[in-house]
Amino acid sequence: MSASRMRLLSPRNLRLVRRGPRDYLGACSGSQPGGPICSPSLTSPHSVSSTMCRSLSSLTTSRRGLPKEKMSENGISRPKVLTLDTMNPTVKMVEYAVRGPIVQRAVELEKELSEGIEKPFAEVIKANIGDAHAMGQQPITFFRQVLALCSYPELLNDNTFPDDAKNRARRILQSCGGSSLGAYSPSQGIESVRQDVANYIERRDGGVPCDPENIYLTTGASDGIVTMLKLLVCGQGIDRTGVMISIPQYPLYSAALAELGAVQINYYLNEENCWSMDINELQRAVNEARQHCHPRALCIINPGNPTGQVQSRQCIEDVIRFAAKERLFLMADEVYQDNVYAEGCQFHSFKKVLFEMGPEYSETVELASFHSTSKCYMGECGFRGGYMEVINMDDDVKFQLTKLVSVRLCAPVPGQALMDLVVNPPQPGEPSYNSFIKERTATLNALADKAKLTEKILNTVPGIRCNPVQGAMYSFPRITIPQKAIQEALEKGQQPDMFYCMKMLEETGICLVPGSGFGQKEGTYHFRMTILPPIDKLTILLNKVKEFHQKFTQQYS
Repeated sequence: MSASRMRLLSPRNLRLVRRGPRDYLGACSGSQPGGPICSPSLTSPHSVSSTMCRSLSSLTTSRRGLPKEKMSENGISRPKVLTLDTMNPTVKMVEYAVRGPIVQRAVELEKELSEGIEKPFAEVIKANIGDAHAMGQQPITFFRQVLALCSYPELLNDNTFPDDAKNRARRILQSCGGSSLGAYSPSQGIESVRQDVANYIERRDGGVPCDPENIYLTTGASDGIVTMLKLLVCGQGIDRTGVMISIPQYPLYSAALAELGAVQINYYLNEENCWSMDINELQRAVNEARQHCHPRALCIINPGNPTGQVQSRQCIEDVIRFAAKERLFLMADEVYQDNVYAEGCQFHSFKKVLFEMGPEYSETVELASFHSTSKCYMGECGFRGGYMEVINMDDDVKFQLTKLVSVRLCAPVPGQALMDLVVNPPQPGEPSYNSFIKERTATLNALADKAKLTEKILNTVPGIRCNPVQGAMYSFPRITIPQKAIQEALEKGQQPDMFYCMKMLEETGICLVPGSGFGQKEGTYHFRMTILPPIDKLTILLNKVKEFHQKFTQQYS
């Protein structure tokens, strides 16, 4: 048996195989969205090698966790209707690093610790995903009070709750069918909530008008983003839709494009200039892409995920001019708009800048922007609340958009109610105002402190370089991996930063996501970590990362 075959059949790899081929591919390939221009993510050179794929295919279907046939009671074997060979091929191309094989192993380690199995650490610290409440961030009291009242209206008779919370709950319930959160809403969202979202956008953008008919309430921002991509994707061959996404990027985009069979067009953020956008790089990407596909959309995440940068107003203007010149639909992911920490940085919405640039742009450039209840100071991920606003959309296409969201009936109504509270919080003079401001300010100040702490500690480590965390909830430091470690990783069929992060997890209990899951320039390595843990636990986490990197570097030097 060949050495490569022996490695494939090692106990660890067999364990991964038993969890299913997709997990095996994710664990062994370290495949990343940062592949070549105009190629779906899993066809990039960073994907599983053809040798590994052939080796996996040679395993029996039962060993791959997929019995090909099942024996019925009368002894007749029946082939499965749905197999890896007959399922939708685009689904097999989907990768989502933030819940990938490292997270699966972290869950296993937690279970092993609970069973008394000794490890070199006492707990698993998950810093892989922006799940604020899971990391200890406290909910905003007013939001939860109103949601409790809406969920159980009998509490409206309870004097424990402040009057403004009761009044808000009554207003929301009056807008619901049967005065119940359990009723379907209109597909576009509850009308009063859409009006409140429109009012919020007008205040945020200094009076730029907002029509509630352009607002769609969504199941988190992700739902709106995928819905817009569905509208944009069409064509075959050289006419197939291309969508420009930043590298590094949030894996939702590469996963959605793979599932939809669209072409991913990579443009690289400038790491040397704090992950800023470069119009020359955008131009390079779109020019090269036009040889293979039809670029139709440009996606921007601001503040950035996973990179934590905040784009300047000048940058946003340049992007809008570029989109107008190249006839691209703009998609602005602005879910971290309240998460801005660095001195001199400020959030500017794409819509506001668009309208301040005058009719040449405000009346022509097509834009969809997205917000969510999951991030900022709220952190209410589980309620799946969000909205999108569409600007300059063709009326006939807008009709089709409304039809498309109608198929799913409506976004979760509790999430819509929460979105209403986010865009219309307690006002000065109301009973809950002072406590709301205190909680909101404390949460954002704590995040700012943690952003500075992360940058400070990581930059004391030789071989780690961390840009300032200007906004959002993550850092994306660059790591130097010794050549011996790179070679060992490749021999195991893993990307080097996947090897690094998995080794860190096994030795320290810290769960991070390798940069290859987000895309990165060839020859560079990173990891993404959240800044969400409480400050004491974050300090422990960062010092453990520091100690691990020093030990790892010494071991493989």
